[in-house]
Amino acid sequence: MIEGRAFERVVETGNAAATQALGAALAVVARPGDLISLVGELGAGKTQFAKGFGAGLGVTETIVSPSFVLMAEYSGRLPLFHIDLYRLSGAAEALAGGLVDERQGEGVTLIEWAERLADAMPAGRLDVLIDGSGDDPRRIALRAGSAGYVRYLEALPEELVATEAQR
Repeated sequence: MIEGRAFERVVETGNAAATQALGAALAVVARPGDLISLVGELGAGKTQFAKGFGAGLGVTETIVSPSFVLMAEYSGRLPLFHIDLYRLSGAAEALAGGLVDERQGEGVTLIEWAERLADAMPAGRLDVLIDGSGDDPRRIALRAGSAGYVRYLEALPEELVATEAQR
């Protein structure tokens, strides 16, 4: 992970629709091979973010949490590979299960519960760290793991960016 505020922005969303809108706004700058890790407690809004991101890519299918199938694929401007590691114990199980393959280089991969891959995750990625659950507003930290992912931070709608006083 690259340290420093230049590679991190914090946003706030007040409801599921706003979290989806954030995902949709970021999808505009998505490129083939991008990796986005989604981290947050159960009910934080990881799947809501994925729904919005998919909509921003032009996915017309309903995006649901792939907890039972582990990975769902969707067609849009770029293929979307939506992975959910909730039911897996760690990186070895995910990698042995074939959840990472060469096809993902053609699209965008979103990984819910990405912290379960720990050190197996490449540094080049966008981390989406969601804090909050239930009806509470969400504080979402977006961290670019390399300079190539800063474009996501630049694509943030300014009305969502938390001010220094709010952090």
